[in-house]
Amino acid sequence: MPKGASKAGEPARIAELRDLLTRANRAYYVDADPIMSDTEFDRLLDELAGLEARHPELADPASPTVRVGGEPIEGFTTRDHAVPMMSIDNTYNEAEVRAWVERVTKATKGKPEADRFVCDPKVDGVAVSLRYEKGELAYALTRGDGTRGDDVTHAARTVRAIPLRLDAPNKSIPDLLEVRGELFIPLSQFARINRERAEAGEAPLMNPRNATAGTIKMLDPTVAADRKLGFVAHGRGEVDEGFADSFTGFLGKIKSMGVATSPMATAAKDAEQVLEAIETFNEARHDLDYLTDGMVVRVNRFEQQERLGVTSKSPRWAIAYKYAAERANTVLLGVEHQVGKTGKITPRATMEPVLLAGTTVRHATLHNYGQIAQKDIRIGDTVEVEKAGEIIPYVLGVVASARSKDSTTITPPESCPACGGVVEVEPAEAENDPKLETTRRCVNPECPAQVREKLVWFVGRRQMDIDGLGEKTIDLIRESGEVPLEHFADIFRLREHEDALRELDGLGEKSVALMLAGIEESKARGMARVLAGLGIRHVGESTAKALARVFPSIDALLEAPVWQLMPTALNSMSQAERERFTGSADKLDDPPETGLGALTAPVVHEYLHSKAARQTFDDLRSVGVDLSSRDYADPAQREAIASADNAFAGRTFVLTGTLEHFERAALKDVLEGMGAKVSGSVSKNTDVVVAGEKAGSKLRKARELGVEIWDEARLLGELPREHRP
Repeated sequence: MPKGASKAGEPARIAELRDLLTRANRAYYVDADPIMSDTEFDRLLDELAGLEARHPELADPASPTVRVGGEPIEGFTTRDHAVPMMSIDNTYNEAEVRAWVERVTKATKGKPEADRFVCDPKVDGVAVSLRYEKGELAYALTRGDGTRGDDVTHAARTVRAIPLRLDAPNKSIPDLLEVRGELFIPLSQFARINRERAEAGEAPLMNPRNATAGTIKMLDPTVAADRKLGFVAHGRGEVDEGFADSFTGFLGKIKSMGVATSPMATAAKDAEQVLEAIETFNEARHDLDYLTDGMVVRVNRFEQQERLGVTSKSPRWAIAYKYAAERANTVLLGVEHQVGKTGKITPRATMEPVLLAGTTVRHATLHNYGQIAQKDIRIGDTVEVEKAGEIIPYVLGVVASARSKDSTTITPPESCPACGGVVEVEPAEAENDPKLETTRRCVNPECPAQVREKLVWFVGRRQMDIDGLGEKTIDLIRESGEVPLEHFADIFRLREHEDALRELDGLGEKSVALMLAGIEESKARGMARVLAGLGIRHVGESTAKALARVFPSIDALLEAPVWQLMPTALNSMSQAERERFTGSADKLDDPPETGLGALTAPVVHEYLHSKAARQTFDDLRSVGVDLSSRDYADPAQREAIASADNAFAGRTFVLTGTLEHFERAALKDVLEGMGAKVSGSVSKNTDVVVAGEKAGSKLRKARELGVEIWDEARLLGELPREHRP
């Protein structure tokens, strides 16, 4: 249990952690602008996992604990990964490595082998999957959310380390081969790029990893070509059966075909050799022309990997040892107070430039004002800065012996730095003890800093999904002063300003047409997308969908008393508490899940009945946004779905391969709507595997386990007519 938290407060902490880690995933993988260190992320993720284990009633399939972090970047075509790109669990000490090796050795049994494990350098770049069909590069995908990724073939084709056509001495090219690896900007090229940018009067790129992510987001492939990206392979996706029986065998074969692999991969038979490889590489890695932040240790034999299996987010057969973060001392020059979409105010340090993990650092996070008070950090202090994972710097604390007599106390803002509005301190008792403070928040819903962040969130892929209207376009429109864009409804009034939009630098006729078409299409997304897009505290994507299954419209949601927003939580309350909320001490029969609990539901209910929320819903309705639910199912419908006499209700399905008539995400929604559970992996609990073209390892495993297999024709035959394409 986190320090200072009570068991009664755990549901609220779960909601807070899910929101924070989801934003961190988006910031790291999508926006390439991390908000926390790897160490901090792992610590919070472990805390969330522990809390969720104590509260199974709050289970959420979109939780960061079951989710491979992260979503596809807007503006690109996305594709399904034939085999999910999973993340690897991290460890930071020798004892955890030994424990993992012992656990894996016991599970795989057999005699010790010289190459039981392989230690492979963890390159600090951007993960991609290269798909080769009959030896030709078909496409390259980013990791995305692990299930779907952005198509960045245009950038991958410029990378000289990536062969466009495979070659082999014996010409035995596989029909299908997916190579997973890391794109990166070599340090020598990074230095050159920044020299050229300085000569041109442009701001320098912050670090190689973020620069790589930004490079492949650009639609112009000449940028990637100029930056001379590198690539190194570190894994496999879908591969022809029998291609290789081990990781070392796989690396050897793809290297022979012209794919770049790490020359520093090292075989090991036991924990001692694994730890020796980790230490040896730590001494050598700083002389490389690319950044690394750890060593991946994996079981070598694929048969043993299959036996060990995977969790919901990570393989059991691999672990990433992360090297200790680099630290340096510098002087704190000042503090900026930044306002986010929920009004949260975050302190950001401005420091004398210091070289850390290969890059020059000028800014770092100070987390919150409570930590500033606890650590007694002052402007003018010499501070210790850490760059955990060689990504995001943050201030560890003060070098007390070097404190200047001229140092000044950091004063938290009493009013919003963006709008001058009222600031709320959380928790409330922190007013008397600043060291308790966790959050300082602007409560003005019209705050311009919040407005900007909320608009960017609202148009995002997982919310209203408006093609052609992203962060840069929103900034361009707002900064022009020519077209009003202050409220959500203003987005849907942009058509009234079509001529003015075409006149803006950076927008043209085609881009304006695309944007307006995307806006018009988004009006029909429905209640769940709208709720998820408004940035309401405690209402993310999964909670918005849950509410939309319980309430047929926004109006019905607004009419509901607070207890109807938390029906499952009522049954765990005392009789007196239930009577206080509902007027009856009786428990509810089969209450629906809304995703809200006793602490979060009142907060959401209060917002929904605020003047600002009412105005927002009225304005959205007036511009034609659909506020009804596409997911609503009344109790009778829910019961009917659960007990439906069809081929799907109550059964677990796995989808694999390419389907001609369905997008995988859309088919998942259809099957779940008919009472099925759709899983990402095949196990003894799987009832049916739906196999499309080029189905790979999931299909093989289904055959081994004797799981029922359907092709697309069988699927179409079982689906009701209204769900067929």
